[in-house]
Amino acid sequence: MELPVNHFKRKLRAGQSQIGLWCGLPGSYAAEIVAPSGFDWVLFDTEHSPSDVLTVLPQLQAVAPYDVSPVVRPACNDAVLIKRFLDIGVQTLLIPYVQNEEEAKAAVAAIRYPPRGIRGVSALTRATRFGRVPNYARNAEQEICLLLQIETREALARLEAIAAVEGVDGIFIGPADLAASFGHPGQPGHPEVVAAIEDAIGRLKILGKPAGILTPDETFAARCISLGTLFTAVGVDVALLARGSEALAARFAS
Repeated sequence: MELPVNHFKRKLRAGQSQIGLWCGLPGSYAAEIVAPSGFDWVLFDTEHSPSDVLTVLPQLQAVAPYDVSPVVRPACNDAVLIKRFLDIGVQTLLIPYVQNEEEAKAAVAAIRYPPRGIRGVSALTRATRFGRVPNYARNAEQEICLLLQIETREALARLEAIAAVEGVDGIFIGPADLAASFGHPGQPGHPEVVAAIEDAIGRLKILGKPAGILTPDETFAARCISLGTLFTAVGVDVALLARGSEALAARFAS
């Protein structure tokens, strides 16, 4: 049995733009509903949702038959959490709140087996197809994609150093937390925040490091893509349900 190919990582390295959907609903049924919608990738969030390792597992199983790449955001940059997600077969991770080069190196170490890292070894995980993938420990790293999230003014100041860490495959810019860091909580569209985001995308493009973002503002999403983002989330499942149901109710109430 072969090690699964990480199509998200392959496309990222080829410079192909990929459009994604953010998923905060923990159910596998909701995941399967959106999986064949036409997005290149879906992100299962465990930082700002009730989800965890045990709820992400059935989500991975639900989307497996479809042509969409799953990405998972752990709750924090924690080696034990990262190990657990890798062991259930996650191949692309988005690590939140990375502030500096040292934290970036810690994330890289967490996805690699010794002697290159600190990931614990188990031969009978879902990632190894329960021992059926030959040489998994030697080859797993080549199909694991590590994305780091930059979401503060301090992290932006260290952007080049963070992005330059060997083993980092892409940098994701978090507009909501960035807005709060700039003193504009709840205003990701504030001109100062937008200018910082656009500047960061440009800096990453110069470095040759793939940039990503989440924004439900379709005009700004198109702007980010034109500036060079290669993994762009353009919506959130919770928002689609909440705002769509509100709009339907409002049309009949009036």
